[in-house]
Amino acid sequence: MLTKRIIACLDVDGGRVVKGVQFRDLRDAGDPAECAAAHARDGADEIVLLDITATSGRRQTMLDVVSRTARCLFIPFTVGGGIRELSDAAAVFEAGADKIAINSAAAKDSTLIGKIAARFGSQAVVVAIDARRVNGGFEVFVAGGRIPTGRDAVQWAREAAACGAGEILLTSMDRDGTQSGFDCELVQLVADAVSIPVIASGGAGSARDFIEVFRNGRADAALAASIFHFGIENIAQLKSELHAAHVPVRWPC
Repeated sequence: MLTKRIIACLDVDGGRVVKGVQFRDLRDAGDPAECAAAHARDGADEIVLLDITATSGRRQTMLDVVSRTARCLFIPFTVGGGIRELSDAAAVFEAGADKIAINSAAAKDSTLIGKIAARFGSQAVVVAIDARRVNGGFEVFVAGGRIPTGRDAVQWAREAAACGAGEILLTSMDRDGTQSGFDCELVQLVADAVSIPVIASGGAGSARDFIEVFRNGRADAALAASIFHFGIENIAQLKSELHAAHVPVRWPC
């Protein structure tokens, strides 16, 4: 059985790590490089850094923050935010990222997924999907959750996979920052629809939430921010609890 990954997420705004609830009311959580290094020491399998205002602010990814954070890490490092074309992705890889995450630009032009995958490999392309419950379904939102697309999240995940995405980073906007548990229904629907790994995001509050999203949501990985940044859950202890629940995870070094 493949091991499940625990991923620490850094939402970055203005060069600082921030965290809010349902994409609003952001509060400072520290320096990106320092946070990334601390999470890696605690046993995170991967780090994801999302420049959350790059798209809405119509600017490029903060490459200085990316390179400074990358120098601190010896685990896979994914970067998203402000990647609109192949040259943007190339610059982020050159700054030290192992993978890139694309969201709004991919939703606007799905051929971008294939272009990046053709040059850097599908394993390096993560399509991030922010979804909210709307009229009994799950609607995709872009621009940092600001703009509804009218597109169904499960259908979009299926299309993204067909275009060459190597992973789906699936965030429940309804659960984001609430620590009320992952939306296992959403995660399961997407996991069952695609043959590539699905990373569950939004709502982590305890080890039990991780156990449930791995078992019931069928997630390949689970991502969290608040509970790691603010010391609510220690990654090493989380992995110990997952191991005790017979969830396969990599032990911290």
